Amino acid sequence: MLKEGDIKKLKTGTTTIGLLAKDAVVLGAERKATMGYLVASKTTKKILRIDEHIAMSIAGVVGDAQALDRYIKAELKLFRLHENKRPSVKAASHLMANILYGRRFYPFIVQLIVGGYDRNGPGLFSLEPDGSIIEEKEYFASGSGCPMAFGVLEDSYRPNMGIEEAKRLVVRAINAAIKRDIASGGSGIDITVIDSRGIHELPDEDVQKLLK
Repeated sequence: MLKEGDIKKLKTGTTTIGLLAKDAVVLGAERKATMGYLVASKTTKKILRIDEHIAMSIAGVVGDAQALDRYIKAELKLFRLHENKRPSVKAASHLMANILYGRRFYPFIVQLIVGGYDRNGPGLFSLEPDGSIIEEKEYFASGSGCPMAFGVLEDSYRPNMGIEEAKRLVVRAINAAIKRDIASGGSGIDITVIDSRGIHELPDEDVQKLLK
């Protein structure tokens, strides 16, 4: 049985970002997973597809995030069967918020950024373990590296950014966090773009070009 001190030793760190571009959402995350001072993994995937047009980034306890991922995917499949249509980004995000709120006394220790594209265009939401939800109009960052990431985003973000400019900014912000946050890093940076054509994951070589 875990004691309070043990839980503190197992706390995790990360840097994830969601950003609204003109016609897309860009999600980004580094790949390090930590367990106290131990680097548990250098290749952790922190951006997960939950539907054909919606993805989420995860920060927090890995087991909780993976369980929630399975839970929400099943709920969205049921939504499609019952409603005979795919869920909007807002509907999926609020469904997830309801799941988190229902577990608020025994919570999933996660902070989520949900991004997607539907008939209303791109959408971006941030969610907390207690079920609180905010529709973000520009960008959001989560995890232990978010103070550094927010500094870069605040300085360089502008409304209606093109997709290429948005990808470059997200990579810059995550790279700044990696340089100063010991819990962020790993083998690289993952970038996912969601637009009217679906979800697109950038190859590592394309991400490296954005760093130059």
